[in-house]
Amino acid sequence: MIEGKRQKQVAAVIEKEMNSIFQRLGLSMIHGGMVSIASVKITPDLHEARIYLSFFKVPDVPEAMKTIQDKAHEIKKMLTTSVRHQFRTMPVLQFYIDDTLEYVDKMEQLFKEIRDKDDKQSPQ
Repeated sequence: MIEGKRQKQVAAVIEKEMNSIFQRLGLSMIHGGMVSIASVKITPDLHEARIYLSFFKVPDVPEAMKTIQDKAHEIKKMLTTSVRHQFRTMPVLQFYIDDTLEYVDKMEQLFKEIRDKDDKQSPQ
């Protein structure tokens, strides 16, 4: 489904503010790893914000997600305070793990294995 102009605008505002909030709450560094907001997607009715988080060198991603979920109320309160004059209603925040980097890494590893296998099989 194609994202509308308003969805993109709301997502951009939320992503900018969420980055700031994560830094203020110390959530950008968890358990010695980095957490960043990969993207924010807004439902067409603007009632839900899906926040995709990217984890880099975080040893226990589910535990890090639990930490973020535990602070979800505080995050939403801070977000509502900072954007209260821009939105009529505040979307419900849903946090998801963005595994795009893991997927890309896995695909690159598979391609490397295929190339190595082809190099060994082809006569030179």
